[in-house]
Amino acid sequence: MAVIVVIVLFGFGLLLLWLSRRAQIDAGLPPGRLLSQDTLGRWRAAESLYDPVHDLTGRPDYLVAQGDRLIPVEVKSGRAHAGPRPSHRLQLAAYCRLVEAVYARRPSYGVLQYADRRYDIPYTAGLETELTNIIAAMRRDLVGEMDRSHESPERCRACGFRGQCDQSLA
Repeated sequence: MAVIVVIVLFGFGLLLLWLSRRAQIDAGLPPGRLLSQDTLGRWRAAESLYDPVHDLTGRPDYLVAQGDRLIPVEVKSGRAHAGPRPSHRLQLAAYCRLVEAVYARRPSYGVLQYADRRYDIPYTAGLETELTNIIAAMRRDLVGEMDRSHESPERCRACGFRGQCDQSLA
C-alpha cells in the first residue's frame, strides 16, 4: 500500500512539473527557473532593480535563470505587427542593464513577448550604447520642471511621483 502511495505522489509531482513548464511555455518564457514576476499574477518581485551608474530603476515582467544566465522578459499585450518597436527594444535593454548592475551578470539577450510572437533580442554593445545615448538625451530634455500631461486622477493615483508633485489630481 505504501509503495502505491509513493508512486501516486511521484506521478502527481511529475504532473505538476509538466503543467508548470507548459504554463511557462504558453507565457512565452524561455526555459529556466522563474526568479521574479511583475505581473498581476500570484506574486511579485521583492523590489525594483537599480543601476547607480545610470540612475536607472525598474523591473522586468519576468526574470528567468538558466544556470548562471539571467534573462529579462518583457510581455506586451499587443501584437508585434512589423516587429519589435524601438521603444520596446530600449525598454528591454534597460532591463538587461539593470540585471547586469544588480546581479553582476550581463544577459546575452532578453525576451520581448507579444500576443502573437516572441523576439529574443541580443543585448549587444551597440544596443547598450543606444540605450546610454537615449538616457543622456532624455536627461538633457528634462532640465527644469515638467507639467502634468493629463487630466486623469486615476493616473495621478498610480504615479510614483505623486508625493512630490504639486500638480497631482489625486
